[in-house]
Amino acid sequence: MLRLAVPAVAMMACHFTFNLIDSIWVGRLIGPAALAAVSTAGFYVWVALSLGEMVEIGLIAVAARRHGEGQPERAARAAAAAVAYALVAGLVVSVVGMLLADTMFRLMRVPAEVASLGHVYLSTWLLGGPLVFGFFAMEATFRAAGDTRTPFLMLAGSVCVSIALDPLLIAGIGPFPRLGVEGAALASVMVRGGGFLIGGTIAVRRGLVRIRAPDWRAVPTMIRIGMPLSLAGVLLSVIYMWLTRFTSRFGTAALAALGVGHKMEGLGFIAISGFALAASALVGQNLGAHQEARAQEAVRLTVTYCLVVTMTTAVAFLLIPSLLVALFTSDPRVIADGVLYLRVIAFAQIGQSFELILEGALAGAGYTFWPQIVSTSLTAMRIPLAAWWSRMFGLLGIWLALSVTAISRGIAMILFWKSGRWRTVKV
Repeated sequence: MLRLAVPAVAMMACHFTFNLIDSIWVGRLIGPAALAAVSTAGFYVWVALSLGEMVEIGLIAVAARRHGEGQPERAARAAAAAVAYALVAGLVVSVVGMLLADTMFRLMRVPAEVASLGHVYLSTWLLGGPLVFGFFAMEATFRAAGDTRTPFLMLAGSVCVSIALDPLLIAGIGPFPRLGVEGAALASVMVRGGGFLIGGTIAVRRGLVRIRAPDWRAVPTMIRIGMPLSLAGVLLSVIYMWLTRFTSRFGTAALAALGVGHKMEGLGFIAISGFALAASALVGQNLGAHQEARAQEAVRLTVTYCLVVTMTTAVAFLLIPSLLVALFTSDPRVIADGVLYLRVIAFAQIGQSFELILEGALAGAGYTFWPQIVSTSLTAMRIPLAAWWSRMFGLLGIWLALSVTAISRGIAMILFWKSGRWRTVKV
């Protein structure tokens, strides 16, 4: 479990770092309005990434089961079909995003300056959407075969390039043009696209992807397994867009704080998601090998290790929130609102540990529909709760709605795992 989880956590940290780099450089080099713009544009980026994860989740469940059954050739053919599907899906999502961008910012009711900058950032990012989707499929291909080291090394190299490239394109240092928020988005998609191309070459050479013999019949199964989790992520993004309408009432600083708090919350999310990916692969492999007891033990260990990490981040959110928010901005209003966010959301870190790890375990078993129906319903409660509590408690009410629902989802996933219905699913 540790052999799979540690590189997976490091890989999730790299994915998180892409957006973190954009936010830090934009907040420092341009200002609060640009920081708010990247945050609000990031909600559609989140929609796109959630849809990309549909391929990733489905491919892991299918290919890991085939590897567990001792059929690597079938796994490679499924991976080839998944890569092709990912590229087409990424193109569709990018085109739709470009068409809906103006409407989206208008519905979020953000200030005109924030909307203008956000539109520039989003349009640029969507140009590389298909390659980002393709990289999701590449990651899943390696992880389903038990290899998380290779995609991590490629991703780590991409992050290092992004750290250097972001400020050059944002500020126009040396021979580079001054592109502002457009430069941040351009750097992000360039390095991810390069990672996909390198990863695809390695996967083909190792026989993990059979380009000439894709198994198109595996695609409906991947969609069926991955869609519930993916659509839950899409709904979560849409809900954040709606929450932006409430948050914008409290000014640009509050919008920037929402983005900063969301990204700092991602520190715990890194560990949770990385361990969840390991749990998903291990559950799929062990069930394919008819080792149910080992699958359960893997999940128990995963939860234990992950809680050590997320309890640490929870303590940091309570004790040093101002230092964390100050990484993004020196604006005192953004810092004050961001500190409040982190302190309120701190306790949700523990609930999210159970939620995401058990979601990953259930997905590895192919049992995703009912858990996501319940999780999505609880997530949707954020809208009425935020509307109600923001009138009573102001900005604090919105942050409370986020925290309470996250804890509730964790409790729900515990109950689903304990029910044992995942044992009977056929993949």
